[in-house]
Amino acid sequence: MSISTQGTRIGTVGRKVVTRYRITTVMAVICAAAPLYFGLSFLLAPESSPAGFGITPWPTGNADGYFVVKGVRDISIAAVAFLVLALGHRRVLGWIVLINAVIPFGDAMAVVTHGGTVTTALSVHISAMLFLVLTAALLLTERPARA
Repeated sequence: MSISTQGTRIGTVGRKVVTRYRITTVMAVICAAAPLYFGLSFLLAPESSPAGFGITPWPTGNADGYFVVKGVRDISIAAVAFLVLALGHRRVLGWIVLINAVIPFGDAMAVVTHGGTVTTALSVHISAMLFLVLTAALLLTERPARA
């Protein structure tokens, strides 16, 4: 059974009808693409990626092995989200996105308890958490299309 809200018209852009379904799909893709980008960045450019995370000084020496942990974690999160989206299981994706909202919350707590600023915790991590929660809410409240 596929879930769709294609009939829920929100507005128009040019000649295209903007629907809640399309907006939610774009938001879900962002929820999957962001951790993929962050994960690849931490694996491929570990010297420059941590600057935006919010904790300074960042680990060096053997401790920088955590960059690999973060990179692999983020890529795995993205892979699961893209797979479930591609399979069309939008309600399941909503639950996955909601559960994943715990991650940026934990990241924000790490920032404020390890020398980072509250501003960074709020602007980077809590804003990401709120985006995930909003996306999850939209996915979880979609109605099945009428036959």
